[in-house]
Amino acid sequence: MTASLSRLAGRVALVTGAGQGIGRAIALAFAREGADVGVAELDPVKAASTADAVRAQGRRSVCLVADVGVRADCERSVAETVRELGGLDVLVNCAAWAQPGIPVAETPDDLYQRTFDVCMTSVFWTMRAAYPHLKKSGRGSVINFASNAGTEGMAGNAVYAATKEAIRGFSRSLAREWGPDGIRVNMIRPIAASPSLAGWAEENPKLAAVQARAIPLGRFGDCDADIAPVAVFLASDESRYLTAVTLPADGGGGQER
Repeated sequence: MTASLSRLAGRVALVTGAGQGIGRAIALAFAREGADVGVAELDPVKAASTADAVRAQGRRSVCLVADVGVRADCERSVAETVRELGGLDVLVNCAAWAQPGIPVAETPDDLYQRTFDVCMTSVFWTMRAAYPHLKKSGRGSVINFASNAGTEGMAGNAVYAATKEAIRGFSRSLAREWGPDGIRVNMIRPIAASPSLAGWAEENPKLAAVQARAIPLGRFGDCDADIAPVAVFLASDESRYLTAVTLPADGGGGQER
């Protein structure tokens, strides 16, 4: 099967957190558009499943079982993608982790550190390792993820919210720093029915219905149909003059600040 539009033909992407939800949707959308994809994921079964699905689209893939909260795994994911697939044009930092519902006063240091390592420090590690390859590409694109938890605040999830706002400041700074090297750095701020949100909605159907109705478009986004196409746009030449931007793929449900 060949890509239908091939907007990413000849490109190599690395997607972290690609085993499920938004990360998997992006990896498969990239493959449909002609990209070869490095799949970085903590769960080996999910990593293999996504890599196989990329190959089923007729593209090459490397399966990377990795904990992005560990620097060596981040660096290895970049290195193996470059070695196995021949370069790196697009980096998508989608992996995230949180334990909501814990007040700051009750948050232990190890939970704080793990949240920052997975959500924010991993972005630093992967981007630093990817820089020379993205520069060599001449059309490098980095896509990071913001959150309404950060832009609006979220009681019981303050540490996660802090990481997401840190990513925005870091991304805007790198957009300025790396722009002269032909590397664009942008962010997506989604509201999507990821596995974690879907699980919460199943446990809290009435509250989920209220929150969905509060979104102007009346629903949570679909990972494949609503979020992945935004990533394809940011990875492609269609957004060649766009950098340091946070795109709110949220159905109008967030407040930009």
